Amino acid sequence: MSKVVKRRWRSDVGGTGLPRKDSRSCDYQAYVPDHLMGRRFFLEGEVAADVADAEAAVTRLNAQATALVDTEALARILLRAEAVASSRIEGLEIGARRLLHAEVVRGMTEAASDVTATEVLNNIDAMVFAVDSIGAGEPITVNLLLDMHRRLLAGTRLEQYGGIVRDQQNWIGGSAYNPCSAVFVPPPPELVDDLLQDLCDFSCTDDLPAVAQAAIAHAQFETIHPFVDGNGRIGRALIHLILRRRGLALRTLPPVSLVLATWARDYIDGLTLFRYVGSPASLSAIDGFNTWIGRFASACTRSVADATTYEERAAELELEWRERLGSVRANSGTDILLRILPGAPILTADSAATLLGRTYKPAAAAIERLVEVGILRQINVGRRNKAFEAPEVIAAFTALERQLASPQGDTRTSEPVRTVPRRH
Repeated sequence: MSKVVKRRWRSDVGGTGLPRKDSRSCDYQAYVPDHLMGRRFFLEGEVAADVADAEAAVTRLNAQATALVDTEALARILLRAEAVASSRIEGLEIGARRLLHAEVVRGMTEAASDVTATEVLNNIDAMVFAVDSIGAGEPITVNLLLDMHRRLLAGTRLEQYGGIVRDQQNWIGGSAYNPCSAVFVPPPPELVDDLLQDLCDFSCTDDLPAVAQAAIAHAQFETIHPFVDGNGRIGRALIHLILRRRGLALRTLPPVSLVLATWARDYIDGLTLFRYVGSPASLSAIDGFNTWIGRFASACTRSVADATTYEERAAELELEWRERLGSVRANSGTDILLRILPGAPILTADSAATLLGRTYKPAAAAIERLVEVGILRQINVGRRNKAFEAPEVIAAFTALERQLASPQGDTRTSEPVRTVPRRH
């Protein structure tokens, strides 16, 4: 049965001039969740229906994406949006244009000067690595989570902790120096390895609907909080590992984190309700579990709806661009570049050549043609380098972020509840 355990915090920062709330010793309670393996989960009727709706929506997004816009382009932009949102939940604020500029600079092997962008780009790297590492039916392992975490913290001030399960007590809220006034204290460090292995074992089962399994795994991961830093971002990436492993989102990831960031109060409240004390068969445990699953399923459904809006806008843009250009030869560099732009709205001639699978010369020629009709415009990135951006795509990406920041999906009638990029 899940429980809280009483521990003693002995301060070692006395006499440093810190306020008493930061320098005091205290008793605190750490939460120890039940294992997931062998536990029975009961989905109430309405929650089961919400889960089914969410699974149908994610399946539809993956099946129908190619009808509107190149699947790889859509997948790239949604994965980027998901990583940005996951980072934003942890306080790493960055707009689309700034992030895309930083991504191009890094591709030029210039030294990174934007620390926040570096952390968000690491989150993208960790998510790309994660989704490329898992196919339908393949195992989710502790080592995979450690590799993801190592990539997440690479090049940051906490790089030394990357890929290492914590050996110290951590906590959420309150003082940075002690858990005395913490909002939540995860399990003691000596229990983490066992709980993390149980979580991965559960993530490899097929007994529950995929959306319900992803919700449970995410909540359990955030409860265990196995790392010194980056738990939220790895925990949200775990959602997509499970959706991919179950074959639900093999091509396109729904930007669930953008909705969870918008519904932040319900998100935190849902995680709290998931953390019952006592028997998993108690009414409070069943009610809390079902409340969390229902909210998570609704976030999945909403994220698919907003992703579809972006996809439709991307398809509209491609049609408008082709009208501006007139005749475009099938499978030419220009033809392929038009399909790529929704997922790579800032590029160089070199990166375009890589994406097109062509040499530098035809890539540069395709870029020049798009510049001539105003689809691309030249910008400077880094110190002396030229790049080209598609402002209409960046505007569409920004609109997607703004839409997902609105509780009702429209910032014109429902104000954003979190910081969002401005319209350009």
